[in-house]
Amino acid sequence: MNIKEAAKATGLSNDTIRYYERIGVIMPVPRKENQLRDFTERNINQLKFAKTMRHAGVSIERLREYIGMVLEDDDRTIPARKALLLEQAEEMQERINQIQAAHDHLLYKIDHYESHMRQAENRLE
Repeated sequence: MNIKEAAKATGLSNDTIRYYERIGVIMPVPRKENQLRDFTERNINQLKFAKTMRHAGVSIERLREYIGMVLEDDDRTIPARKALLLEQAEEMQERINQIQAAHDHLLYKIDHYESHMRQAENRLE
């Protein structure tokens, strides 16, 4: 699949895809004889993974570190890969907890204002 098709399949721009390949966030994409990229299903899955992780707040550096271990193609890196993913999952959970607490507080404030509005309406009657 060419870069336009890869962009459509992943929702990433052509520039972002090229950037991710250049800096090592995804594995090198095979090239055709004419030197155009020929994305495999594995490349597409890596792009989708990178997109999801970036949306979740994972840094480019951590993604590069992870892909670097994957590229080593050495089963001895599996514990380190798992540890990196677990660490990222814990950091995400902490952010989720913070966002949930902020959301809960907003809902409390909204309810508080609703109560004040009802009291004000009752005083006006």
